[in-house]
Amino acid sequence: MRTIGFGIVGLGRIGKIHFDNINRHCKDANVVAVSNLNSRNKEWVNNRAEVKIYESFEKMVLDPLVNAVVISSPTSMHSKHIKTASQAGKAIFCEKPVDLSLDKVKELEHIIKINNVPFMVGFNRRFDNSILKIKKAIDKGVIGSPQIIRITSRDPDPPSIDYMKTSGGLFLDMAIHDFDMACYLNKQKVKTVYASGNVFGAPEIKKIGDIDTAVTTLTFENGSLATIDNSRKAAYGYDQRVEVFGNLGMSASKNQLPDNHYIANSDGIHTARPLGFFLERYADSFIAIIQEFIFCLLKQKKINNGIEAGLNALLIALAAKKSLNEKRAINLDEDF
Repeated sequence: MRTIGFGIVGLGRIGKIHFDNINRHCKDANVVAVSNLNSRNKEWVNNRAEVKIYESFEKMVLDPLVNAVVISSPTSMHSKHIKTASQAGKAIFCEKPVDLSLDKVKELEHIIKINNVPFMVGFNRRFDNSILKIKKAIDKGVIGSPQIIRITSRDPDPPSIDYMKTSGGLFLDMAIHDFDMACYLNKQKVKTVYASGNVFGAPEIKKIGDIDTAVTTLTFENGSLATIDNSRKAAYGYDQRVEVFGNLGMSASKNQLPDNHYIANSDGIHTARPLGFFLERYADSFIAIIQEFIFCLLKQKKINNGIEAGLNALLIALAAKKSLNEKRAINLDEDF
């Protein structure tokens, strides 16, 4: 069995997670090269492993030892990096969103198919153990046909204003995970999207045209529904819950806690806050998704969350944004 050599572009929080996960948890792969690093990240890499450090992504993808690339660069660079890697014939793992432009993602879909390169979008929550159990219950018919999906996704604190200025907004940088999750669980196409939202935190968020709180309703082609509520700040911590209600029952996942300890007294029953933030809550899913990517490459297996999943989630996110601005339900067959 061959070993997959990875090149990584972008060593922010997610890039570093992938770097360590590949080297520590993937026996059939290792990181052989990185590119586009600042001096601090060069030091970080040198303290961890012996890898080639390239000044440019273009040079890194020409390295014959690089079989696949992880694109965890800023979203604005994804399109360029995907084109370059695709033309070099490298397998591609790209963080979400693939791009903020629907036209660009459609173009990338075409390029990926022409070059016939494996491609996976980093929708890691599909690989969370609790979500996999919900999915299994649906696929086995335990709860019948899904009728209502409820997803709660609330961050403990908002990102920086500088980040939000270029992220595309709450629907594209945050809720896009939840849109993908709803479609993954339901296996139905979304017909209409209706979103409402507001700003309850820093007024600067409103000044840049974003929101920090939203509720989005997805109506699927078979009439089933998904409601997704998002907030950039939950005072009690990282709130991640999913519930799927079907005609035969219900399957759900609760928040994960750091431990099972609690105190009960006259003031009530007290437990720990939900587990950390997304890096802690979804730590295992980050490992599982890159392991699945490697497995698909080695076995030449179809990748389920490919470019089509990225395109679908982006379309829903843009529809939600349009719905918020125009205060009406948006059909997905409209022009964007």
